Amino acid sequence: MSDKNTVARAERLSQLHAERQPLVLPTVWDVWSARVAVDAGFEALTIGSHPLADSRGAEDHEGQTFEEVIAAVRPIIAGVDVPVSVDLEAGYGQTPADLVAGLVDAGGVGLNLEDTVHSDGGRVRSTTEHADYIGGLRAAADDAGVKVWINGRTDLFLHADDPASVLDEAIERLQAMVAAGADSVYPVRIQDADELIRAVVAAVSVPVNCTAHPVKHDLERFRRLGVGRITFGPLLQMALTDATREMIDPWR
Repeated sequence: MSDKNTVARAERLSQLHAERQPLVLPTVWDVWSARVAVDAGFEALTIGSHPLADSRGAEDHEGQTFEEVIAAVRPIIAGVDVPVSVDLEAGYGQTPADLVAGLVDAGGVGLNLEDTVHSDGGRVRSTTEHADYIGGLRAAADDAGVKVWINGRTDLFLHADDPASVLDEAIERLQAMVAAGADSVYPVRIQDADELIRAVVAAVSVPVNCTAHPVKHDLERFRRLGVGRITFGPLLQMALTDATREMIDPWR
């Protein structure tokens, strides 16, 4: 039986997605960054695979094992009293049931699942294969009794020389993820293209997640475009890196 606190946090994450337009989930990587975000007033967080890997001296793109990732996120989740989602890349070769079990055991109540399988030569899952995996995650979460928020990600725009050229295929993929049980969808690399954002938002019935830079982007713009969810990916950590260099440079 799932921990009551985890069940409650999962329900809260779902509620926040309904209440906030958009819901901003700062992307964190350790207990310190998580507590800073919560102290700033944010009510939910996401742990990014890229910043988490950087903070641990590891490689992104499944450069850590699933067991290592779960061990790393456990103290972050325990260190704050808000719902936390975790970027689980393409699943680290785990079955959907094992992925959900590990996440829930660590107290996580949401996840990202992308379609680039870095552990298998960087191939991209087919639309059906990716949707089937998400459907397995939905079934596993239901079996666990936890309303895990599933953020279905596609990297089609990321891999394309011309992102607009894959719009129709990406929309088909996003719609398949929604039909399989995704609660939100995450088409990476459209955050600076208003026309692509509008097209995706119009094509799906769930919140669309955009990556944002905490300094260079504007929250009101994303709201006007109908974006339902915002995360920072590695960009918050990168912005802090730039600011830290500026602060310490005079001390060399």
